[in-house]
Amino acid sequence: MKKIAIVFILMIISTTAYGQSGWFWQNPLPQGNILEGVYFTDANNGWAAGDKGTIMHTTNGGNSWNPQVSGTTYHLLSVYFTDANTGWIAGSSGRILHTTNGGASWTPQTSGTSYYLYRIFFTNDSTGWVVGSSGKIIHTTNGGTSWVPQTSGITNHLYDVCFANADSGWAVGSLGRIIRTTNGGSNWDSVVTGTTKYLYGTSCTNSWTGWAVGAGGYIIKTTNGGTSWDSLASATSSTLYSVHFVDNNNGWAVGSSGRIVHTSNGGTSWDTLSSGITSVLNRVHFVNVNTGCAVGDGGATIYTTNGGAVWNRSGSGPTVHLYKTCFVDANTGWTVGEKGTILHTTDAGNSWLPQTSGTTQYFHDAYFKDASNGWAVGTGGIIKHTTNGGSNWNSQTTGTNKYLEGVYATSDSNCWVVGDSGKIFHTSNGGTNWNPQTSGTPRHLEGVFFWDARNGMAVGDTGNILHTGNGGVSWDSTSSGTTNNLYSIYFINTQTGWIAGTNGTILYTTDGGSSWNPQTSGVTSYFYGVYFRDANTGWAVGSGGVILSTTNGGIEWDMQVSGTANDLRDIFFVDTNTGWIAGEYGTILHTTSGGFSWVEGDNEEPVSLPEDFSLAQNYPNPFNPTTTIKFKVQGSKFKVPLPTTLKIYNVLGQKVRTLVDEPKSTGDYEVVWDGKSDNSQEVGSGIYFYQLKTGEASETKKMVLLK
Repeated sequence: MKKIAIVFILMIISTTAYGQSGWFWQNPLPQGNILEGVYFTDANNGWAAGDKGTIMHTTNGGNSWNPQVSGTTYHLLSVYFTDANTGWIAGSSGRILHTTNGGASWTPQTSGTSYYLYRIFFTNDSTGWVVGSSGKIIHTTNGGTSWVPQTSGITNHLYDVCFANADSGWAVGSLGRIIRTTNGGSNWDSVVTGTTKYLYGTSCTNSWTGWAVGAGGYIIKTTNGGTSWDSLASATSSTLYSVHFVDNNNGWAVGSSGRIVHTSNGGTSWDTLSSGITSVLNRVHFVNVNTGCAVGDGGATIYTTNGGAVWNRSGSGPTVHLYKTCFVDANTGWTVGEKGTILHTTDAGNSWLPQTSGTTQYFHDAYFKDASNGWAVGTGGIIKHTTNGGSNWNSQTTGTNKYLEGVYATSDSNCWVVGDSGKIFHTSNGGTNWNPQTSGTPRHLEGVFFWDARNGMAVGDTGNILHTGNGGVSWDSTSSGTTNNLYSIYFINTQTGWIAGTNGTILYTTDGGSSWNPQTSGVTSYFYGVYFRDANTGWAVGSGGVILSTTNGGIEWDMQVSGTANDLRDIFFVDTNTGWIAGEYGTILHTTSGGFSWVEGDNEEPVSLPEDFSLAQNYPNPFNPTTTIKFKVQGSKFKVPLPTTLKIYNVLGQKVRTLVDEPKSTGDYEVVWDGKSDNSQEVGSGIYFYQLKTGEASETKKMVLLK
């Protein structure tokens, strides 16, 4: 049977499914991919673009954002609109997208290059430029129908470009390089800047006046069309990635650690503004002296309506890096990470609430034996323990300040912790006392697993595997056959287990770890987490958003679509369908389908639906603002009404509206959707999915809201 993993937004228009498909965001919301570009056409309408083909759209000045379908998983780095309908996006591998309907649909354009395209700029609907890696410049005079290369004369990366009109413009890049043109790019001339600092952003208000920003808070200004540039005091040493001026006086620059600086006198002096976040800000855009937006890492989106005096965050949820997630049942779980962060859910992750840890140390691992008793460990030798599900976390002491990387408990009393420099500690009284154990290695230990109070294993750097059969009184080294760092270990019984690590390493044992055999992952990613539900079904997650799954014990590993390029640090399943992933920038992903959407192969019979069960295509489609959905339900053979739901989802797999949630008898039904969410808010243009479930059957179709 051929099974193909596809992301929720690529579901076929109608498919039989059980449960919501693929992986979808639970934190941060609406999504957590890095955003690289933002552009507004007026105070309300704006677009942001970023990693993994992410495109977001707002119609309320950035207060809320809705996804648009890009049709690509390439990283999107820049966005530019000439009016509310006409826009372009540029990105990695020479990708250029174009829309003429405000992003309701995006069409690829042929750039003629595979270089990274960092910035796109248009002076009207026809005339535009894109700059990129290794001095690449391409130009169009027909709205992108064709793109023609221009000769920059340099091989430095070009990160930003600005034109005052169809003739006069400049581009900035690595090692302080600036090139300028006065004939639309037919000729580009190098400019002496007097610096080798990387320049990442530029802005111009006319053909004479412009600014550029870069590494170390560097800001320079020109008043003669880019012929010469003068250094300005910026009020920050943080790297600045973007700058935007709305007139000759008022400008803003953003950069690392959430830094924002502002000038009201053309850059003669700069003031620091509070962004309210610490995420890297990659791009800023203002439509007037009051209204602006900035976007950055972890899906960070902030907006202001008073010139930056106050910045408001769009969306919700923390964006600190998360390193571990664990659940004790389908509803109750914890996720831990940077700055003492502990998040707790009692509703399967639909809401994650912070718990007070009493520390700012970074938690690298956590383990709960039941809904009450758990430990969290991390930097500075920190150990926190709870006996009431995290309502209170109490400090415990091992006597070390080394990083503690792994924790595992076999009971409320017995627990082991491993960490840097081969540290291993054990408690037999719930952590009242922690006693050191001799590992026999100076290498960092990254993970630990025990299947009973005597038998356990620890893994770590340079392929180290340790085994104990006496509760850690002694630890013996076992050959791994690799020198790659090993980060995660999981056993389903005393004999069968897996280890995951760097450079795509997955190891497998069927003899309790006496011998380990490599499995072919097919990737070179760093694996930080591995988890199995049984001898066949397992997953591994790692750097760059990689998720692999297997249904035959690792003989074959298949890629799943995560929808993110964020590093994924841990994975946990409570059954073969229901799981969570934690990662950087606050990433929490959730699945109720094992991470898969199933598409039948050539020789596979489709799942049969009950007789007279059907879901019709909505009408009209596309629609604005209402559409009608008809469906047919057949009750059970005992003529008892069946539980029936009809729900609307967006392209990120998030529920937007529940239209039906009640038992239905046999019959024909219809319901009208008014384009609003459960909280009566109008949703944005885009693709939506409606899913009918009755009894054990389910069917999903696609519809388009086009405003």
